[in-house]
Amino acid sequence: MTANAEKTSINDYVLTKEQYRRIQDWLYQVSGIDLKVGKENLVKNRLAKRIRTLGLSDFDAYIRYVEQDKSRRELLSLIDSMTTNKTSFFRERVHFDYIANHLIPDWSQRRDIRIWSAGCSSGEEPYSLSMLLFDKYAAASSTRILATDISDSILEQARTGIYRADQVEDVPTHYKIAYMQRKAGEHYSVKPDVRSTIRFANLNLMANWPMKGPFDLILCRNVMIYFDRQTQERLINRYYELLRPGGHLFIGHSESLASVNHPFSYCQPAVYKRD
Repeated sequence: MTANAEKTSINDYVLTKEQYRRIQDWLYQVSGIDLKVGKENLVKNRLAKRIRTLGLSDFDAYIRYVEQDKSRRELLSLIDSMTTNKTSFFRERVHFDYIANHLIPDWSQRRDIRIWSAGCSSGEEPYSLSMLLFDKYAAASSTRILATDISDSILEQARTGIYRADQVEDVPTHYKIAYMQRKAGEHYSVKPDVRSTIRFANLNLMANWPMKGPFDLILCRNVMIYFDRQTQERLINRYYELLRPGGHLFIGHSESLASVNHPFSYCQPAVYKRD
């Protein structure tokens, strides 16, 4: 029987302060995630499952495994374990109302609209945007939506465009009929026309960005909750540089820029504009 097999529950694993600090440093340096003191149990619970999957004995063995992994895939898996890929179609619907009532009328004479969904998770946000545009915007087929996330596994799921029936409950019925197909086994698939406007790509927001912009709209919603104020400020100002004049930034309603130095103009809660 291996040492790992002797551990019958998560409580059998011990995470020391030194090990926790090492994991904190990795997360901050690579992804900007600020893993504060008090999250030790969260880290232990989530990573213990990964340790058992890998057949390792303890956190020391896991840390060595990450350090020796030249591909950095396990480091990305660690980051993925520490974030919550919680999303839904038309989440924070007031944002989609704002796009329909304020942005699309301004875009009516243009055919080159570019949107970036940063931290797109399993794809509900960019697909919601595309469906809204096909419903409200005459040149929707020429719109380009960039959808990025740091997690390769969640992007693989997003690219399929397939969702369970319970996951599409928030999709308006007429959108579901027009832009999704019912599949066997209580699943729905996003139709090809909607999917064709979206490009999914892996991107670490803390790394170099290959795209040059300009974007008309950037959505970074419920992502900055993981970052400290300094990282938030740096990120927000990078977004500003990629927006065209008159472009908008949406953040999550649980987030605020009140303590962040930035050049944006405030429009309404969680909506900002580059003048």
